[in-house]
Amino acid sequence: MTALPSLSSLRAFEATARHLSVTLAARELGVTPGAVSLQVRELEQTLGIALFERRPRQLVLTEDGSSYFSTLRRAFRMMREATEELTSRNRMPVLTVSCTPTFAAQWLVPRINNFEERLNGIDMRISASNRLTDFVSDGVDIAIRHGFGRYEGLASERLLGDDLVPVANPALLRKSPLSAPTDLATHVLLHDVQRHDWQLWLEAVSAEGIDTTRGPVFVNSNGAIEAAKAGDGIALVRLSLVSRELADGVLVAPFPIGIATDLAYHLVYPPSALDRPAVASFRAWIIEQARGT
Repeated sequence: MTALPSLSSLRAFEATARHLSVTLAARELGVTPGAVSLQVRELEQTLGIALFERRPRQLVLTEDGSSYFSTLRRAFRMMREATEELTSRNRMPVLTVSCTPTFAAQWLVPRINNFEERLNGIDMRISASNRLTDFVSDGVDIAIRHGFGRYEGLASERLLGDDLVPVANPALLRKSPLSAPTDLATHVLLHDVQRHDWQLWLEAVSAEGIDTTRGPVFVNSNGAIEAAKAGDGIALVRLSLVSRELADGVLVAPFPIGIATDLAYHLVYPPSALDRPAVASFRAWIIEQARGT
């Protein structure tokens, strides 16, 4: 059986033949041009065959060199493909989830530890954005979106309801109690971009004489929630986003009267997405989490 030349000399030859340049081959392999030249010459000596014609400032493959290069190139490609296939089996699958910044901060991120404990074979990455997701160009596997749940060409499952309730820091209410919704007139109202929500809630509880145009407006609900936690005023937020704060006593709901709407958080994904085990596992996990909210 013919002994094989060293792998380093074969790599040096393959790179040199591909570039027809010792300098470029050396750069690719991370060695000096002199080392590449030496390895190629050792290969030629081992084979007893000239692989290159060395002309002034030019390398040209001999007929034997060209034939050998063609075969080696296929062999190296097969080795690379086999290595990629092997390593990809053991690589942790990556799951990209798109949701709004508020949902990410208030609901999803606090549950990351549970996700990692339950699905420790999946690497979840959160893409926080208010814009609609393009599942192809954005590289997103599954999304959580707030709306009516109608998304053409996509599967949509209702995840969390959307009742609006006032919440506040308990210390603020101890200092200035609220016995009736009309007492809100003496408090700062905190708004997100949906500023009309306060008017809708006050109408639902028949509270009049309160100026809903006053009070700071935040870019998203997360800002209003954080301001309420700091005792800066009363925020009107979606109950699903503050369930933990209410359970822990960080916030209280002085009037647990929610406005039920047709809006909700929905799990949205292309129908074929569930063919991927990581997506199917995440779907089952987040539905279970939502039911326990």
